Amino acid sequence: MQELTISKSALKRIEYIQKQEGEGFLRITVDGGGCSGFSYSFKFDKETLKDDIVASKDDNGKPALVTDNVSLTYLAGSEINWKEDLSGASFTIDNPNATSSCGCGTSFSVT
Repeated sequence: MQELTISKSALKRIEYIQKQEGEGFLRITVDGGGCSGFSYSFKFDKETLKDDIVASKDDNGKPALVTDNVSLTYLAGSEINWKEDLSGASFTIDNPNATSSCGCGTSFSVT
């Protein structure tokens, strides 16, 4: 299975959040629902779970990006980015498995 990668800008943003919130990491999960079938969930978390997969570590070797086995099935080969533009700032996912997505970019479908 292809791994989940993270851009330099997203990793820098996670490091910024870590400085503000203390130790922790970005947790990404894929949930059923959303206008296109599946939706992404982003959460800053501090504890790993039994079935977690550490997709990326920070410069100190601590988890920076974590997901679970089921979510990784839908996220395999994806890149997590941090995007800032006139409409706002957010984490985004470039997901090669998504066959369509909604206009806001938080839900997607696969075939």
